[in-house]
Amino acid sequence: MQKLLLTPEEAAKTLSISRSKLYELLARGALESVRIGTSRRITTRALEEFVERCRENPEAA
Repeated sequence: MQKLLLTPEEAAKTLSISRSKLYELLARGALESVRIGTSRRITTRALEEFVERCRENPEAA
């Protein structure tokens, strides 16, 4: 079964970007996340939607 939620580290690795760049995208609202308690997780759908927005508009990244 494919994971539905990824840690920031896993999401950064999936996108082939640094962890600090991923947190920058989260802070800007360019990438959505969910909070579970004190943990932040990124859905696989949010990653797919982010990549699609980047394909349509390179400035989205």
